[in-house]
Amino acid sequence: MTISSIGYIAEIEAWRREIEVALRRDWVSLAGRFELEPGESRIGAHPTSEIALPIDSAPDSVGVITLVDGEVTLTLASDVAVFVNSAPTAQVVHLRSDAAGPPDIVTFGSLTFFIIRRGPRTILRLRDANSPVLQKFGGRRWFAVDETYLVDAVFTPYNPPKPLSITNILGDTSGQGSPGAVTFTLGDQQYQLDATGWRDGGLVLHFHDQTNGKLTYGGGRTLVTSAPVSGLVTLDFNRTSNLPCAFTEFATCPLPPQQNRLPVRIEAGEQRPDLK
Repeated sequence: MTISSIGYIAEIEAWRREIEVALRRDWVSLAGRFELEPGESRIGAHPTSEIALPIDSAPDSVGVITLVDGEVTLTLASDVAVFVNSAPTAQVVHLRSDAAGPPDIVTFGSLTFFIIRRGPRTILRLRDANSPVLQKFGGRRWFAVDETYLVDAVFTPYNPPKPLSITNILGDTSGQGSPGAVTFTLGDQQYQLDATGWRDGGLVLHFHDQTNGKLTYGGGRTLVTSAPVSGLVTLDFNRTSNLPCAFTEFATCPLPPQQNRLPVRIEAGEQRPDLK
C-alpha cells in the first residue's frame, strides 16, 4: 500500500465518521412523522390529541397547531416552556416550513419538531434527543475502501435542465430538473447517470445498483461528486451513502429515477445497516 493510498483511506474514514455524527443527530433521533390536516390539531402526549406524541416525557398538551391555506400557526399551552429557534416565543407563533429554506425549530425538553412540505402534504417531523432508538444505534456499515471505485467521468450538462419525475416513499411524485448526466466506465462497461441536483458545488447522483436489497439498502443510494471542471467530474463510490429511510421509518426519501438503475454491482460505500 502506497503512502497516497494510506492518506486516501484515512480521508474516507474521516468523512464517514463525520457523516455518522450528522446521521445520529438529524435522522436516527426521529421519533414521529405526522401529516397535518387543515384546521386545528391538538399536539401533546394526551391520547385524545390529534397529534399524539409517543414520548413519555412529553407534556399532555403543547398547544394547538393550525393549518390554513398552507400556513402553519402554533398556539402554545400556557404552562409549557417552549423555544422557537432556541429563543423564548410568544403564545402564538407562525412556523416556517422547509419549503423555502431552513424551517423553524420548536423545542421543549428533549423534543424538537418542525414543519416540512412533501408534495401536497404538510408534515410535522418530531425528534427526541433521548430516543431509545438513538441510544441503541449500532452505527453505519461500510464496504472496505477500494480505490478501483474512484473513477473519472464526463459531465454533459442539460441546457435547459432535463425534466425528471421523482417519486418518494409516500407515493408522491414531483418534478425537478436534472442539471446534466455523468458518463463513466467500470470494468469494461460504460454507464450513465442523470444528476438529480447540486450540493456544495458537486452533483447529486441518486441510483440503484445490483447490490440493493441484498448488501445495500433496497431504496437506492446517493453520491455527491466533486465539482465539474472542464467537463470532467470525479466519482468516488467509496463515498456512496444510504438515504435516511434506511435508518428511520419517519423519513420521506425519494426513489431513484428509472434511468438511474444500473445493471452492475457497486460494492463500495455504505451497506445495509442491518447486514449481518
